[in-house]
Amino acid sequence: MLQLKQRGFFNGLLLGMTLSFIAGVVVLYLLTVLEIISIDVLEVPQIQGLFEWSRRNLGLSILPFGITLGLYVHSLRALRQRLDDNRPLDEISQLEHLNDVWTSLFFGIGVIWTAIGMRSALLYALGDADVAAQTGAYAVLQRLVEGGILTALTTTIVGGVGGYVMRVTKSSLLGARLSRYYESQEQHHASRIEALLSDIREAINGTGARGSAALVLRGEH
Repeated sequence: MLQLKQRGFFNGLLLGMTLSFIAGVVVLYLLTVLEIISIDVLEVPQIQGLFEWSRRNLGLSILPFGITLGLYVHSLRALRQRLDDNRPLDEISQLEHLNDVWTSLFFGIGVIWTAIGMRSALLYALGDADVAAQTGAYAVLQRLVEGGILTALTTTIVGGVGGYVMRVTKSSLLGARLSRYYESQEQHHASRIEALLSDIREAINGTGARGSAALVLRGEH
């Protein structure tokens, strides 16, 4: 019992530290994307390059992507725990459905953010017809890049690849266990039906036997 409490304490501590670190990184990223602070304060070229690439190619889409991925991981762990505990069918199926929802939402974020990015880029590049007509094709392309077309294209790739990776991960980690669980549930349900039919058959046979005996007694009288 003491070991379980200690394990739960350390797991909670580790979870709290991880969430605090992630929250700090998210806040720092938001402040950098919104140009409230400069990433130069870190003075680490690798981190600066990573933040700059993320800001240029993902922008604020990294937040819904990250939140959805976190919810997916949480639901996947919960589903695995429920399978270990052999919980009821409705609970397992609900968690699996929720996990599939997060995967579909990850796809959807990529599609939605692509549309938003393309619209913003086109409005920024072609919103002023006079300026677009006077500048050359290279200038228009440059304005498309500045308007967020790279973010639109990158989120499409991230949403598609990430969504398929999430599906493969679920199938690889829990696919076989889910199949065995649902098969065992079907067998259990079938056994219950067979037992119920057997009880009904015995009750009918008992009723018929008592009716025959009563008829024989009446005939003797």
